[in-house]
Amino acid sequence: MPRRSIWKGSFVDAFLFRMKKNRESLLSRKIWSRRSSISPEFVDCSVLIYNGKTPVRCKITEGKVGHKFGEFASTRRRRPSRTNKGKGRKGKKESLSAIWHEKEIRFR
Repeated sequence: MPRRSIWKGSFVDAFLFRMKKNRESLLSRKIWSRRSSISPEFVDCSVLIYNGKTPVRCKITEGKVGHKFGEFASTRRRRPSRTNKGKGRKGKKESLSAIWHEKEIRFR
């Protein structure tokens, strides 16, 4: 991905730029600007980052400086892998019919 030119500096939304000066108001603020870069002024603050549905709490540490806010609030749901569940629907139908057939044989 192409980087932003160095002479422009990192992008910070105007709303966040004003909030950097007043840290107390930033502690419990919701952030909708996922494209804004995290600057060193945000370190040790806990913010709520909007993921498209609900705000996600995120504690800003030194390692997150320079990244974007959106990187730390996933917009996708995590689903368990299909390999743990076994076969798909086709396998279930066949296996269920086989199980019922075995039960009928046992009870006769």
